[in-house]
Amino acid sequence: MPETKLQIRLFGDPVLRKPARAVKEISDYQRELLSKMSRLMYEQSGIGLAAPQVGIDQAMIVVDIGEGLYKLINPKIAKKEGTQIMQEGCLSVPGVCLKIKRAKKVEVRALDEYGKPVSLEAKDLFACVLQHEIDHLCGKLIVDYASFLDRVKLRNKLQGIKKRVKNEKLPKPEAKSCKLQL
Repeated sequence: MPETKLQIRLFGDPVLRKPARAVKEISDYQRELLSKMSRLMYEQSGIGLAAPQVGIDQAMIVVDIGEGLYKLINPKIAKKEGTQIMQEGCLSVPGVCLKIKRAKKVEVRALDEYGKPVSLEAKDLFACVLQHEIDHLCGKLIVDYASFLDRVKLRNKLQGIKKRVKNEKLPKPEAKSCKLQL
């Protein structure tokens, strides 16, 4: 398998707005990507990372809120309950923190890195992180939850991030065809 160097993609990179493709067949390639994503998440002091955030067009996330690492493939929210508002940041939108209203409790169904079905019941921070990362798989970012006033306040910061993206030579999104802070 060729070496894949992962790099966090930043706000303004079009790959962050593309819905990720479902993984139809899980191979060593996906397992290695999930391991690399986990290492990068820890290096960046994040608690979640989605494949689109590193230019991978596949529905995969890694999450660790300090209670153990979860590597999830094709995660879907099966049930939501209650509401909570939490301050969220995002590795792809550095320096931006927003209060976001999400479900307080969720049930997520996915596959683990070996293709076994997983069902997780999560609440509070864990529920928030799962929702945040699954949003990434749909091309949704925390700034999409911002109020009009917050968007006005963030305009210069977001333009600065976009400018960085334009000036950087980032690798093209990896679209390997497969059958298969937050």
